[in-house]
Amino acid sequence: MLRIAAVLLSLVLLGLVLLAGYIGAQSLEATRVLQDIEAGAGPSALKDRTPEPTRETLTLETEEGNIAADLYHPRQDVGARIVLVPGFTPQGKDDLRLVQLATTLARARFLVLVPDLQGTKDLSVRPEDAAAIGDAAALLSRLDVERAADEQDVGVAAISYAVGLAVLATLTPEGEEAIDFLVGIGGYYDTENVITFATTGGFQAPGSDHWQTRMPDPLAKWIFLRGNLHVLDRREDRAILEEIARRRITDPEAAIDDVADALGDEGQSLLALILNDDRERVPELLGDLPASAWQAIETLSLAGRDLSHLSDRVLLIHGRDDAMIPHTESERLARAIGEADLHLIDGFSHIDPQGVGLIGQWQLIRAVADLIARRSN
Repeated sequence: MLRIAAVLLSLVLLGLVLLAGYIGAQSLEATRVLQDIEAGAGPSALKDRTPEPTRETLTLETEEGNIAADLYHPRQDVGARIVLVPGFTPQGKDDLRLVQLATTLARARFLVLVPDLQGTKDLSVRPEDAAAIGDAAALLSRLDVERAADEQDVGVAAISYAVGLAVLATLTPEGEEAIDFLVGIGGYYDTENVITFATTGGFQAPGSDHWQTRMPDPLAKWIFLRGNLHVLDRREDRAILEEIARRRITDPEAAIDDVADALGDEGQSLLALILNDDRERVPELLGDLPASAWQAIETLSLAGRDLSHLSDRVLLIHGRDDAMIPHTESERLARAIGEADLHLIDGFSHIDPQGVGLIGQWQLIRAVADLIARRSN
């Protein structure tokens, strides 16, 4: 999932700013931030102009126990604080791409905290992690660090499925108190819409009755399956479906009948939903799931929730060609919030981050400039 943050941009970004005739300080800095994301550990203009951030591991107390969290300090005046939450990665906070992204944000004068969430490492979407995100924001807000004001805005930046958890974190007591703004990259609003798209390719623009179709990433439905195995009560079914998901993530055409026949009713109902390619059957197949499974999926949905408390506090970024979660989900989320900065990026998708052309690059510059504007100085 972290590929969405590792978009490859070239030095033409700076030329694009010049050609646009707008050389604002934030746009210029945003260009350097994007170039640094592209460069990874390699040289960049941002690295030339900033000290190497420090990284230290802290202990984060959560309801499930203590977990580790890495703090990245810019070694400059801190402009704002941000909790960075990835999508799925077995390496957790130590994923190299995540480390590089956190380091880039620190170079942009954000104090960055990356919690080692269990769901991230287990490749599962756990409602419990929303509370842990709130705890992380509360810890970050309390930290007394050098070159940072006592009271600064605290944000949460989340990627893909973690966007929903970040929004849910703002509804927890700790998150409600500590989180001042959100950044969502490639997120979702309605879990039923996510399932419909991942399995059938069907999606709708907000307020439209017209269905559109796009080829979803063939891995999307298997990633969804792998991320929601915990909703089943029967341990044997969870083990079998984990093996099926593993096979199909490795090879979308892999044989599964040899293990699928051993599934119980719970497992069969979830596999039928994943294998379905008829969008009109999705509500029926969701209804066939055991009540505990349906309730767990509904718990992660943002649809129908009052999100007005986030108005004017959210920055959403989504690729128009996203093949994992359709861009219409970020549009729905923005509508539900009320006032939100929504940036739809032409040419960007999970599958081909290199497909961003000049227009898409300029759109990304504007999105990152909006993030930089969240700093207090």
